[in-house]
Amino acid sequence: MTTRIPILQMGRTLLVTIQVDLQDQTALALQDDLANKIQHTGATGVLIDISALEIVDSFIGRMLAGISSIARVLGATSVVVGMQPAVAITLVELGLSLHGVRTALNVERGLRLLLDSDEEQAHDADES
Repeated sequence: MTTRIPILQMGRTLLVTIQVDLQDQTALALQDDLANKIQHTGATGVLIDISALEIVDSFIGRMLAGISSIARVLGATSVVVGMQPAVAITLVELGLSLHGVRTALNVERGLRLLLDSDEEQAHDADES
C-alpha cells in the first residue's frame, strides 16, 4: 500500500508538508493527487514544505520539478520551502538545478511569494 501525503487547502493555496522519506511510489502518488486537487479546487498556489527531508535523490529532485511544471500548466504557482542545506548541496552535486521551481527559506516567505504572484496575475488581468 502506498503512503499518501496529505494536501491541505488554505484559501486558494494548497499546502503539502512532506514529513516522511519519499519513496518513488509515494512521490508519484503525490504528483497525481496534487494535479487532481489543483484541478478540483482551482488553487492558484502550491506550497511544498520539504523541511523534514534530510536526503534526496535524483528521482525526488525530478519529481519536485515535475510537480512545479504540472502546477504551472494547471494555472498554479508552486514554491518549495524549507530545503535543508544538505539537500541543496546534494541537488547541485547531482546536477539538478530545478528549473522553474521557486524556492523560499520558510513557509512564511513562501506564502509571501505566492501572494505576490497572485497579486501580479490579478494586476496583469486588469490591464488586459
